[in-house]
Amino acid sequence: MNALNSLLNSVFDVLLTPLEWGGVALSLIVLSGVFGVLALYVFKYISWQDGIKAAKDRIKGHMIEIRLFQDDLRVVGRAVVMVLVRNVQYMALNFGPILPLAIPFAFLAAQFVTRYAYDPLPVTAAEARLLPGQGTLLEVQLAPGHHDEVAGLTLELPAGLRALSPLVRAPSEGRAFVEVVADAPGLHEVAFALASGERGTKQVAVGDAAPRLFQPRRVSARDWYRVDDPDHWPVLWPAEPAFASDSAFRAIVLAYPQRDLGWLPGGELGILITIVVASMVIGAAAIKPLGVQI
Repeated sequence: MNALNSLLNSVFDVLLTPLEWGGVALSLIVLSGVFGVLALYVFKYISWQDGIKAAKDRIKGHMIEIRLFQDDLRVVGRAVVMVLVRNVQYMALNFGPILPLAIPFAFLAAQFVTRYAYDPLPVTAAEARLLPGQGTLLEVQLAPGHHDEVAGLTLELPAGLRALSPLVRAPSEGRAFVEVVADAPGLHEVAFALASGERGTKQVAVGDAAPRLFQPRRVSARDWYRVDDPDHWPVLWPAEPAFASDSAFRAIVLAYPQRDLGWLPGGELGILITIVVASMVIGAAAIKPLGVQI
């Protein structure tokens, strides 16, 4: 997964660099629209187009039947039931082929989120006196079977970051929390060490010197299949390598501020809404030219 994410990072760097001259909105909308058209093209060849057309035609036929025989309750009742049956058939014929397209959509969404959803941490003057609650929360999550190891967890902060609170541990949950502030711009690396000797690191992007890609979570490769917990899917967090499947670290999470995208909605949800709307609108314009039944 790490190798695939690294490859996709390079591919999207090439695709997005020329578009970013026109701003984030242009990058989001244009590439999402291209994805919508390509997804529609693929859908045409992985779906049963004749079956979809037949289901639509039968629905129309039963609707006409209801109109023509509206005084015959027996005929109307049967026609209504058949409309419902054909609608179920129509949705099944569309839904099945859409599932494989969710995989490239996840890769696209992950790239946009790690590039545009967050702002780096602001630089705080070293002499500034801040109280607990005014910093940025950094959380460590240990994997099941390693929760008791949180008692021996220690924090290692690089120059440019400082702790605003002590490391607070929750042994029953296998979690630990600390608030940090940044004194210098750049890409810093915070580390957590266990008594076993294992270290888990997390990149922290700060100020104008932050890299192009950064993310709030570094997760473990062990949770790639957990459909109930997508926040821990490594495919969604490509900016940093995932922890090994047998690592005691499940995730390290940093609460980056959401990026203001102007007239577009910001944050993870805003990015996802923009991708879906742009791909659907631009894709819809290509339905007839591509001759797709949907």
